[in-house]
Amino acid sequence: MLLQAIIFITGGAILALELLASRIMTPYFGVSLYIWSGILSITLVSLALGYWAGGRLAAGKKGRAPQPEKLAFLFALMPGLAALAIVAACLAYPYLFTQLARLDLVLGAFSACLILLCVPLLATSAMNPLLVAIRLRQSTRGELADAGAGRVFFISTIGSGAGVLVTAFGLIPYLSNFAATLLVAASLAVLPLILLFATSVKVAGRKPLVATAAVALAASLGLLAGADAYTGRMWPASYGGMTWQREASYRSLFGTIKVLKSEPLENGQFQRIYFQDGLIQNMVDGDNKSMSLYTYALEALSFAYRPALRSALVLGLGAGMVPMRLAGRGLDVTTVDIDPASLRAATEVFGLDRGKIRTHQTDARTFVRSCNNGYPVVIVDLFHGDGVPEYLVTRDFFHDLKRCLGPDGIAVFNTFADLDYPRAYAHFLTTLRAEFPFIVLYRPDYGPAARHLNSFVVAGSKPLPTPAGAEMKHVPARHSDTLAAMLRAPRPLDQELLEHGRVITDARNTAADDLAASQIIHRRSVVQALPAAFLLN
Repeated sequence: MLLQAIIFITGGAILALELLASRIMTPYFGVSLYIWSGILSITLVSLALGYWAGGRLAAGKKGRAPQPEKLAFLFALMPGLAALAIVAACLAYPYLFTQLARLDLVLGAFSACLILLCVPLLATSAMNPLLVAIRLRQSTRGELADAGAGRVFFISTIGSGAGVLVTAFGLIPYLSNFAATLLVAASLAVLPLILLFATSVKVAGRKPLVATAAVALAASLGLLAGADAYTGRMWPASYGGMTWQREASYRSLFGTIKVLKSEPLENGQFQRIYFQDGLIQNMVDGDNKSMSLYTYALEALSFAYRPALRSALVLGLGAGMVPMRLAGRGLDVTTVDIDPASLRAATEVFGLDRGKIRTHQTDARTFVRSCNNGYPVVIVDLFHGDGVPEYLVTRDFFHDLKRCLGPDGIAVFNTFADLDYPRAYAHFLTTLRAEFPFIVLYRPDYGPAARHLNSFVVAGSKPLPTPAGAEMKHVPARHSDTLAAMLRAPRPLDQELLEHGRVITDARNTAADDLAASQIIHRRSVVQALPAAFLLN
């Protein structure tokens, strides 16, 4: 029974490492098809090699099968080797993955998967055929028609399922990815010692096995105990001519939010960054006043097209700057965000007053599907990873979004456009126009050097009115001229903006390659600009 329990645990470790690998890699390589292609392909190749290697070890040399004691030694050795490989990966990745991402995002993602997953998964999967061989040696002829293979792989697979649940609900919300990965290593390292000292199974080579397991356990627990000190060596970090420290972290199943705080400026003031999965979502000053242009652009466009605005729906909370700006002007504001960590960070650090704003923790797609409230304005500020998730840029989503709007309601979008690769943005505009035929585009002018920038869209089912003048007195001086110039220069949709654009639906997305390419371009600029400490998740 104990051998089967060990297989159950190692099965869980395999899936735990896959989940943690995706979260470790996201800030460096983005949320993209390439990460999951790397994780799944490296996982499957490693498992295949592990099953093959375990079978070869069980068969022995020249057809002479090893003795049961030797098989037990090999079986017990594998989790110790896996734990050592995980510790080595944890020592390396905080400093190495930034360099891999800067060299090439696609090859870097596959290389990162190899570092995190290959050896641990190969070693743990080799245990399955080894256990089959052990059971075969222990059984009498004919007792096990399949040599116990079906039961072994059944237990391992059930363990994998349990590993997903434990990692998702027991590790990720409470531990950093670095610490959670080391905890998996420690769990594997202790297995050889349990086999040696808690069972009567005869094992050859006890001394080297004890030494391997002891070193793996000491290394994983030691690095786990010193995790903050080891990763803390990367701080303070320099960015934008300022020095930054990590002030707080908020974790959930949807990612990690870091609050970064600058050292005091000459006037004694400081700044904060709301940073999520490799992207700066907002910057605020010491009085929790947004320093990001998009905060004021969304507010100004909403009032420009609906001067008598009294209520609004905001899809996407972030640091809560946009909802609080609207609530500060007396609006009845409803916000929707799927990530509970966003609400915690916005409330505890960035001054969100939940008494002034109605909040819903749910997916935006789910909310708009049942929304019939007739909002005069819906602000769409939805980002995850390197852009808006694909299921939130389909015609089906925009069709549901119309139900949230009143008869003359408008939707105001905060998006990113890559001027060097306009095809991806053309797909978004083409899809949006299929449901909202009246669209106006606004872009700030940062000069020819700015190629990836915020692009604001106002869309309606009916002809849009002439926009009213915007109140600018509350806008920070650094943005007032840029915002005023942008509001004076709306750009209607034309053939150039829509060229090569295709309608995206839930059932059919022929633009996936273009969207992925655009995200890679964005992520490449991110990893080139940010220090490694920011990206460590």
